[in-house]
Amino acid sequence: MSGRTLIPSSRSRTAIVRRLSAQSAVMTTAVLAEMDARHSWFGEMEAEHRSWIGIVARAGIDLFVDWLADEGEEPVSPSGLFDAAPRSVMRRISLKQTVELVRTTVEVVEQTVAQMPRGDRAVLSAAIVFFSREVAFAAAELYATAAETRGAWDARLESLVVDAVVRGEADENLVSRASTLGWHSPDAVVVAVGLAPEGSESAVEQLRKAATRAGLDALVATQGERLVVVLGGATLVDGEGPVAVVGRLQGFFGDAPIVVGPVVEQLVDAGLSARAAFSGIRSAAAWPEAPRPVSAVDLLPERALAGDGHARRALAHDIYQPLEQSGGELLATLVAFLDHGGSIEASARALFVHPNTVRYRLRRIQEVSGYNPTAPRDAYVLRLAVTVGRLFAS
Repeated sequence: MSGRTLIPSSRSRTAIVRRLSAQSAVMTTAVLAEMDARHSWFGEMEAEHRSWIGIVARAGIDLFVDWLADEGEEPVSPSGLFDAAPRSVMRRISLKQTVELVRTTVEVVEQTVAQMPRGDRAVLSAAIVFFSREVAFAAAELYATAAETRGAWDARLESLVVDAVVRGEADENLVSRASTLGWHSPDAVVVAVGLAPEGSESAVEQLRKAATRAGLDALVATQGERLVVVLGGATLVDGEGPVAVVGRLQGFFGDAPIVVGPVVEQLVDAGLSARAAFSGIRSAAAWPEAPRPVSAVDLLPERALAGDGHARRALAHDIYQPLEQSGGELLATLVAFLDHGGSIEASARALFVHPNTVRYRLRRIQEVSGYNPTAPRDAYVLRLAVTVGRLFAS
């Protein structure tokens, strides 16, 4: 049923339209009064925005009257109805609130129709049903289009923010942009890099939801084959740690290594974490037995051998130099222990000390460096730190 067949033609139509048009201003005033009485959100709006809502209601009533007056056979087209108010106002009103506005307006018009001559009522009631349905469809289409546009814009903005983090160009302006995406400027931030999964768009959305449930802020973007995740929240430092936190999200990455950069304090510093994570992902193939996910710090040897100057400096300054400066022959004991295949007795003979002295010094080496010389992987890190440290010192 087109709706046009509901309207009588010629003289009857003109009379009905004239009587209804005379009530337009009264109906608009009644709509605003009903909106204020029924819906608390309307009363909480600024006066300017309430007046724009009144203009939308009046535009709807006028459009209904004009449609009735039209003697052509064109179907109702309410797509431009909501253009009566600025987009800034319409963005402040949810779809649910728009439906409440349409429903209230229709009910007020129906109340007005009930007071009109009996011969007008049947025609107008049927026309209202048809017209209100078309307006509801138009509202749904408007909000669906807005949601798609907003989603596409948010995705582009998020990609730009993550790209700036990766390039080390994050600043306060970028933090402001991130805040529009739900970033709350937490005091602990980390970057994780892995392989983007198949169907990455769906996986990315699921990852965001999982991060939110874990109490984390998340910025996520794909860069080529890489999935880059910027996480923020106290859990990274107060809870189980960044690697364990990312481990709970690893199912959203592709089947490949995931590298977690070091924790930094603010988003503006996240480039440091991203740089380490990307360096780790490039060199992760050299340690296929690494856990998943793995910390970029645990990949210091592989990163240094792959040409990462920051990793080489970390080995020299954070591991080698503290051992060299600690005294107590720790560095000499470490070298002897490594040179003699991890044998305490052989190391003691080479150093002309008791084996217990070697054991004591090995414990001190672990306390100073954070690495246990008797553990194969840690011994490898210490060996490379000694080599790189000596090169830096030469």
